[in-house]
Amino acid sequence: MVGPSEPLLPGSETVSPDHSRVVRDVTSRLPTATSAVEAGQVTVAALGRHTPGRVAVLLWVRDRLRCVAATGSWQVFASVPAGTGTVGRVYASGKTETVPDVTKEPDYVPLRPDVRAEICAPILDRSGQPIGVLDLEWPTADVDLDAWLRTVERVAALLGTRIGQLGGPPAESRSEKLLRHASALTSAGTEAELMTAAVSAARDVSGLTSAVFVLDGPAGPRVATPSLVPDELESRVHAALAGAGRPVLERLRAHAHAYGASYTLGEGRHPTTADQDVLIAAGVRTLISVPLGPTEYCGVLLVGDTRTMRPDPTTVNLIELLAAQSWICLERLRGLARLRERASSDPLTGLRHQGSFGERIAESTPGHTALLAVDVDDFKTVNDTYGHQAGDRVLVDLARALQSALRHGDELYRVGGDEFVAVVEVLRPEEAVGIAQRLVEAARQTGRTVSIGVAVQQPNEPPDLTLRRADEALYNVKREGRDGVRLAPLPVEDRALYGK
Repeated sequence: MVGPSEPLLPGSETVSPDHSRVVRDVTSRLPTATSAVEAGQVTVAALGRHTPGRVAVLLWVRDRLRCVAATGSWQVFASVPAGTGTVGRVYASGKTETVPDVTKEPDYVPLRPDVRAEICAPILDRSGQPIGVLDLEWPTADVDLDAWLRTVERVAALLGTRIGQLGGPPAESRSEKLLRHASALTSAGTEAELMTAAVSAARDVSGLTSAVFVLDGPAGPRVATPSLVPDELESRVHAALAGAGRPVLERLRAHAHAYGASYTLGEGRHPTTADQDVLIAAGVRTLISVPLGPTEYCGVLLVGDTRTMRPDPTTVNLIELLAAQSWICLERLRGLARLRERASSDPLTGLRHQGSFGERIAESTPGHTALLAVDVDDFKTVNDTYGHQAGDRVLVDLARALQSALRHGDELYRVGGDEFVAVVEVLRPEEAVGIAQRLVEAARQTGRTVSIGVAVQQPNEPPDLTLRRADEALYNVKREGRDGVRLAPLPVEDRALYGK
């Protein structure tokens, strides 16, 4: 990336070289360059013969300035965003800047302590748009900046013309693409976002149009559905694999894990397998198949195109690296999801627990949110007589029964050893009482009984006060013989308001 410089010519250490000779030297060397990068390296080498300062050429590649050649510095910035430092500002403005004293320039980004003066000129294409910058820095302020300004601008113009003749700045390499996409993979917050980033990366890095991930799930392998709009081939492959059924997905996945990555050579009239025929019927003419994850039950990445092409081994290697990075990110997301689930649910019953309940009632709707405080009758007797394992089985059975008796959208929490709270949205208190009675009946079906207190949150009533009223109604049920439901009275301050 950084071109070597030639030694300074005798006498070139002076601060006032023959600037016409500098331009002639660059002019004579540029025609030998065969690429934009080489043009930058030739320019840096030529200028380096006439000044002891640091010389650098940075060209715009996709989303930032990338250094293609430099000399005279122990350290070089490989890339700089637009607008960052002097070089980024010059690129963004398209105007040359002279900095007589960098210590007084707040945007200067130092790489070596002895730099005092700087000239940075934009490299322009034929239409006058910036495509990079030519930057010179000196370790002394005793330099004829006015003379160098004209030379730097003239050299930058020559370099821009030669780069235009060679087809413009260099394209982003596939390795650079993979690194860029790796950042998007690691920042994905959901599996859908990850699959979207991974599909985009596979298309971009491979140069093929389509990418499909097959992931393992509870019911076997499935085709992942990213949130981006699929291209036409991806849609057909999704439909074909869904129609072919689970056996085809399993064979595609197993084959990739048994034998490793594979790719087509784009030569027709050769035998194909039945599983390949499914993809061919969908329009696939070029295919790269890469195992995803460490075992057969993880998945497979299929990257394809409707064009008949010949992927090279390097492309396959890059897709393998992408698949590995995607799998690491997927496992991280799944691990975080498992931790969140464990943090928000009771490990015995699977119900949400106290912390989640606090979050839920903080979002309650006064007048429509009812809290049902549920307590298992005589639960201590079960533990004392039959042991805690028997008590755990009772709690699990009751949790399932109570959950099944609730409506869709109602929520049940375990908030204590044998204490539950259901949060339900209702239009009137009688509706909440009816739900509580269903819970009582469901508990009876397990051979146990429960006592339930019901309270509907009132306007301006804190949720914890609503729960306290539900608990008081629950204990009234206990005192009256258990196995029943009691609706809590309104708060004292609300009785006069409602005439009760």
